Amino acid sequence: MPYERFTGDKAALLLIDHQVGTMGWAKSMPLEELKRNALMLAKTAKILKMPVVLTSSMEEYAQGPLLPELEAILPAEFAARIKRLGIVNAMDDENFAAAVKATGRRKIILAGVTNDVCTVYPALSLVSDGYQVQVVADAGASPSKFGDDMALRRMEKNGVTLTSTNQVIAELAGNWATPQGTQIVTEVVMPAMQG
Repeated sequence: MPYERFTGDKAALLLIDHQVGTMGWAKSMPLEELKRNALMLAKTAKILKMPVVLTSSMEEYAQGPLLPELEAILPAEFAARIKRLGIVNAMDDENFAAAVKATGRRKIILAGVTNDVCTVYPALSLVSDGYQVQVVADAGASPSKFGDDMALRRMEKNGVTLTSTNQVIAELAGNWATPQGTQIVTEVVMPAMQG
């Protein structure tokens, strides 16, 4: 299938399990960098008015609630988040799968807090369901560098496109000189580079 650029009016963003507790399990990358990247994606999606589906797993346990910054950036999506009761592959949760389908988008940008558990399985499921999937590899991490490498290799081998936060934001913006592009530069990219 020929490549077609992901744009804000054609793609949806899925953020999986960026929770206060689980953030500490992703050790193959600095915590602050991981958090910054996930929040950059959320802010970009908001500016571009993209559909966003948030999900969490077992908030009452060690995983804890989703990051409070996500609530500040995407209050409606935060309120509508899919609370899973331990289902590992978010796409196996009928409420999450229905929310993804309801976006009406076939191009999916996906980031999970741990690439080796939270990200790999829904990414593989989405590809097998015919979606075009970009996984933002640096908006997730894993307990070990080895675990992260294995997850990324497995996804790429099975049709997932791997990308980075800056790369996918630039792709979505397309032109920094548009009003939305300028807003992304001033509100998302520049603060992150200075932070």
